[in-house]
Amino acid sequence: MMRYIFFFGLLFLIGCKSKDEASESKKKDSVANQAPLSADFPDRPQYVSMPPIPDNLTFAGERVPLERDDVREGLEHELIVNTFRHSNTIFVLKRIERWRPLIEKTLQENGVPTDFIYLAVAESEFQNTARSYAGAVGMWQFMPATARDYGLTINGDIDMRKDPKLATEAASRYLKWAYRNLNSWSLVAASYNRGVSGVKSVLDVQKTNNFWDLYLNPETARYVYRLIAFKLIMENPQAYGFFIRPEDTYRPYKFKTVRVDKTINLIDFAKQHNTTYKELRELNPWFSNTSNYRLVASGKGYEVRVPDREAAQASVTPRPAQE
Repeated sequence: MMRYIFFFGLLFLIGCKSKDEASESKKKDSVANQAPLSADFPDRPQYVSMPPIPDNLTFAGERVPLERDDVREGLEHELIVNTFRHSNTIFVLKRIERWRPLIEKTLQENGVPTDFIYLAVAESEFQNTARSYAGAVGMWQFMPATARDYGLTINGDIDMRKDPKLATEAASRYLKWAYRNLNSWSLVAASYNRGVSGVKSVLDVQKTNNFWDLYLNPETARYVYRLIAFKLIMENPQAYGFFIRPEDTYRPYKFKTVRVDKTINLIDFAKQHNTTYKELRELNPWFSNTSNYRLVASGKGYEVRVPDREAAQASVTPRPAQE
């Protein structure tokens, strides 16, 4: 009798042990599925989630119909791409503050919604010297013929497509002309990629009058959503995981302008104004002549930026010591 009791007791213990082992194995599998691949941080998984989209959104004062699946998905795509394109997006967040005051002021003075600053981000990531494979140049990526049509001088000494203020004024003239033809800022944004005639043609063929109902080529279709994605990220970077301190952004340049009506040597001009040729080039990216360092005055002359030391000193906020 004792033999049978011992035998059944042993079976019971083995069963309990097997159940415990199965439970422990299942628990480990669950933890393993949640844990990162790195063994260094087994209890601290990395969470990647969808970038947030606000309930209500406008671009250039026009409502974005987020209740539509196609619109939301188009915006989600550009938000994901640019939120997790970390190094580029960080540099844009730092760089945009250098020229934002000048660009927004110029857009406002020319009657263009300031949301179009994000068109310059999409075109050049806010770099005045950007050049495309097709030959478009500057923050607003003007082709030579279009630049000349809008009053930007290009010759051996200068390329005003690279001047942030004059190029923004030229872009504003285009955007206002496009708005008179299309009567919608979202269509104007699309036209910067496809052209006004291209947008008008597809509107006529598809018998609609707004951007959101248009079936477009992928590049133009994505273009407007990219501008809106940049607006969301740049105006609320912490919501998208970018914690850039104000002191870590590139400070706006402080400068004054000097009128030049005659041909000058830029090295000598820099010394006369207590600066360097390098600093002149930073403030005036439209200089193109690097062979003999001259600026040939023609026509009405040029406004050359030089550092305003007093204004720069007055605006300096001490950067905190690194911990």
